[in-house]
Amino acid sequence: MKNMENDSEQTLRLLAYIREKYGTEPDSPWKKDPGSRVLRHTDSKKWYALIMRIPEDRLGDTFSKKRINVLNLKTDPLMSGSLRMQKGIYPAYHMNKTEWITVRLDDTLDDGDIFPLVDMSYVLTDRRKCSLGAARCTEWLIPANPRYYDIEKAIAASPDKVFDWKQSNNIRAGDTVYIYLAAPVSAIAYKCRAVETDIPYSYSDENISMSRIMRLKLIMRYDTPADSEKNGLGRVIGRELMKEYGVTAVRGPRSMPSPLIQEIDMIYGKNGR
Repeated sequence: MKNMENDSEQTLRLLAYIREKYGTEPDSPWKKDPGSRVLRHTDSKKWYALIMRIPEDRLGDTFSKKRINVLNLKTDPLMSGSLRMQKGIYPAYHMNKTEWITVRLDDTLDDGDIFPLVDMSYVLTDRRKCSLGAARCTEWLIPANPRYYDIEKAIAASPDKVFDWKQSNNIRAGDTVYIYLAAPVSAIAYKCRAVETDIPYSYSDENISMSRIMRLKLIMRYDTPADSEKNGLGRVIGRELMKEYGVTAVRGPRSMPSPLIQEIDMIYGKNGR
């Protein structure tokens, strides 16, 4: 493992985590800057993280010239703004500030906050993931607020388990749509198939405005925390499990990480409940 003499303790723990989970060793592509190390996918050699040692004042919130370890990671553009509001997270240093962030590695943030961000960056930079430059994404994760819309009631009212939903850009008929229920549920509760999309529709209230809708058909239900507590059923696909696969927040439609899909299939099989 390529550790540097001045690496912080958190940097060493981070490298140990990455080595154990992804089998990745950092490399130093810049001879004049050996403290900057790249972590790459083993197959594509594409970066998913960059460790640097920079003067602290480069982050913009101090005049200190002390050199510290920082980590650049790719993030979902829908999440980058909220992430940068956290202490210890900044717009990316020397990289695209819409899709990348810089994280201090001096224990300002706990390991438990940083490691899921590494996992997310790994998924987002995977050449096999859904992206504009690859095959179109067909597996989606969307949020739902149970205070505003009773999905279960809508499903129960439909004999074929088809219900209407606000159209999400890029979702097309035939795509798979996982629905994450926000607090107090805080778990992925449904797997659906988009059966019809881009249906003209006009609706507006204090919570939502819609000009198009799509129709989703329920494929599977997953256990919520309430189900698990009441019946002792299967493992809940909640925030902690989602973080293990790089999903730290669901504020809008996003691609569903394939490792998380595989984990769900292992838990529930193909039939659900």
